[in-house]
Amino acid sequence: MSEVRVSNFAFGEVFKKRTKMFALRVIKLFKTLPNKADAQILGKQLLRASTSVAANYRAACRARSAAEFTAKIGIAVEEADESLFWLEMLEESQIVKADLLVSLKQEADEITAILTKTRKSSQIKKTTPKPSNS
Repeated sequence: MSEVRVSNFAFGEVFKKRTKMFALRVIKLFKTLPNKADAQILGKQLLRASTSVAANYRAACRARSAAEFTAKIGIAVEEADESLFWLEMLEESQIVKADLLVSLKQEADEITAILTKTRKSSQIKKTTPKPSNS
């Protein structure tokens, strides 16, 4: 099976939609949470983190410099990982049944992995010296 390469722009557009869909799925989950303090507190933390992933990735795509891109991707990585943490907390506190969170947790994990790789790649590009024209 051959690997299909896509341009950075095409990947970015697909990934923007993916992170936005993740945030929308979390919003849907939040609306189903019990109206109890623990559920609402954990849910709001998850809501904030998951929407921040999409917003910061979108901002990274509009970055004016490599440093700004790396910084925004770094924030998105942290928020994606935090989203996974809050999903785990909802599960482990038995507010939401584990089977209802499987695909959201998997998506949070995959988004975190993709963003982590993106951040590492951008840091390598930033530190790799450019050949001189002498």
